[in-house]
Amino acid sequence: MNIKMIAQQAGVSTATVSNVLNGNYGKVSQATRQKVEEIIKATGYKPNVIARSLARKESRLIGVVVPYMAPDEDFFANPYNAHILASLEKYIRGKDYYLMLRCVGDARDIVTMLSSWNVDGAVFLGIYKDEVREIRELIDMPVVFLDTYAPDEKIVNVGIEDYRGGYLSARYLIGKGHDKLALVTPEITSEGVIKERYRGFSDACREAGIPFKKGNIYYSQSTYNSAVQVGQDLAFKSSDYTAVACMSDIVAFGVIEGLKQCGIRVPYDMSVIGFDNLPDCELMTPKLTSVAQDFEWKVKKAGDYLFRMIESGKTITADERQPLRIVERQSVRNLRE
Repeated sequence: MNIKMIAQQAGVSTATVSNVLNGNYGKVSQATRQKVEEIIKATGYKPNVIARSLARKESRLIGVVVPYMAPDEDFFANPYNAHILASLEKYIRGKDYYLMLRCVGDARDIVTMLSSWNVDGAVFLGIYKDEVREIRELIDMPVVFLDTYAPDEKIVNVGIEDYRGGYLSARYLIGKGHDKLALVTPEITSEGVIKERYRGFSDACREAGIPFKKGNIYYSQSTYNSAVQVGQDLAFKSSDYTAVACMSDIVAFGVIEGLKQCGIRVPYDMSVIGFDNLPDCELMTPKLTSVAQDFEWKVKKAGDYLFRMIESGKTITADERQPLRIVERQSVRNLRE
């Protein structure tokens, strides 16, 4: 089945069928459009996506850019990435578009590829502030950012209340009677997600009169194996800590394993709280208490902004941040009981 055969069955020209397929309904009567659509449905005809894109001067591709990936790094090794990508693919597919994923060492490396593929829009995950302006100047298409701190730039960013998340993490542990706290975090090098979470955590400790200094901070890459090593370090060097806060769930998983390998029981000997509330938290032993964010909310907000710009051709400026909460499970012991 092809356009010519559909035209013959409907008794119309191939141009008319093409107009129906491409949504040019102003050039086709309602009765003719209905007849053509009925034939298309009955025959199960699927139009050539590339041809339709050329006719409409659009690719129906949405680029998703994951930056700062090392050449040998596995994108799916971090379940946070996997869940965000799954939510994005579902949303984009629901709009009858296609997702094109690219992992790069530097977010600016993607500019040429996005332009050459003529994508209709792009989503950037976790871009540093000093890169945002350059990306916007070089890419002439609708773009939204996730988890990006660039308050002086006129962009659409959708994230979470990272400061609140760090603050809640500390206050929760303190409320359970913990006053000897450690924090496991990636390097805090610039303005952004991690620095905001750290600020919230340290401010909550200061307000409660809980000692918290640089010696209480343990640095880990956001990978399971790196966090296992940190868990072992905590077991050997810091037996007086009662609780550990981690800046991501994948790190909390590794820390718990490292502690376990050294005979430290969670939560009986040491408590652990994560960040993100991945579905995987329910699969852990013990089940992980975590600061919860809603992946679907974040993706829907970002997607709605992106497609508003695609459909209207207008630039939008917005910065939306999702409130966070604690989901309590089994990994934090209440010392007040």
